[in-house]
Amino acid sequence: MQWNMRLKAAERGIWKSGEMRRLLAEAGLTLSAGKMSALWTGTPVTIRLDDLDVICDVLNCDPSALLIREPAKVAERRPRREQTANDRPAPIVAPRFGNPKSEPPL
Repeated sequence: MQWNMRLKAAERGIWKSGEMRRLLAEAGLTLSAGKMSALWTGTPVTIRLDDLDVICDVLNCDPSALLIREPAKVAERRPRREQTANDRPAPIVAPRFGNPKSEPPL
């Protein structure tokens, strides 16, 4: 995920972290200078949903505007596996109604 708070703040005319911190405090989210600096300059490892809600309210945006997916990075993390002729797709398991016993897939 890419953290996009600084760009969204700039679109609203907020250029300094101190100004953003003040606006968040007015909205009910009090952050330390260190926490604000981490949110402003980098991508947070974690963020509370309540805090994200206040940030979105102050910036008048949705969480999807602050958190940008990076599917290429996810694909890079997947372990690569060679495919052989013996590889078969997993069987589809569906419930059998009316029969209380389950049977293994064929």
